[in-house]
Amino acid sequence: MAGHDRGQAQERRSLGASDEPLEDALVEGFVNSVREGANRLNRTWRALIITGLFGGIDVGIGLLAMLAVLDATGSKLLGGFAFGVGLYALRLAHSELFTEDFLLPIHAVVARHGTWWQLLRLWATTLATNLIGGWAFSWLVVAAFPRFDDLLVTSATEYMSSGPTRETVALALLAGFTITLVTRMSQGSNEGIATLANSLISGLLVVGLGMLHGALSSAVIFGAMHAGADIPYTDWLVWCAWVVPLNMAGGLVILALPRMVRTWELVRRERAAQDPDDDTPSMVL
Repeated sequence: MAGHDRGQAQERRSLGASDEPLEDALVEGFVNSVREGANRLNRTWRALIITGLFGGIDVGIGLLAMLAVLDATGSKLLGGFAFGVGLYALRLAHSELFTEDFLLPIHAVVARHGTWWQLLRLWATTLATNLIGGWAFSWLVVAAFPRFDDLLVTSATEYMSSGPTRETVALALLAGFTITLVTRMSQGSNEGIATLANSLISGLLVVGLGMLHGALSSAVIFGAMHAGADIPYTDWLVWCAWVVPLNMAGGLVILALPRMVRTWELVRRERAAQDPDDDTPSMVL
């Protein structure tokens, strides 16, 4: 068996530039993920807060684009496609959504380039500031465009019309998975057109299909509240209490965990490199 494994390793090295036991693209993706994840985990409090706030504001830009298209066409799919403009702005401005942090920082923590406390700090701060930024910008949208009030109320009512059912649970899981997958796709290409396509596609899928996303859907709900909808903040908090954990499960369990298993050889090597008594070279730093 050992001889067979060595033979496989030799064959692998003959097929790629890297001598790692995985495809070169996976090795490069792993290194980039750990490096970017470590950068996010080690941000200062000021950087975390500003990045998260602008993430919520960029979502507000997407909300405005969605309302304009909905008002003109009545098409939810086209409205979701337009929402992707906000996600594109988010990526160009290097802002951050809460659900974007279910892949890269996880890799960094497991590879011992960060701590679980840093991860919890990143998640909690980004989620809170996304919501604050979305709340503030949605107020501005409602104040500037009162003709969109009915659209906001109708959309928010659809999001909150029922509690956790098989359908809504699946919609929340898919929302977390989709945004995390788009983050992974964005890591695979630095091309501007690919980033634009990823953003528009994620808007089409998450918003256009009515998935439930803690930050994106909350921007719509906040707008409806500002427009006078009878939605108490306590009802919104209850909604968040089951939607956000399901978003996390969708990103972490469906995508991040299998991805980690796929690159486990690289994870083990990087963990060993962080041991002061081990002379294994680091792949990342």
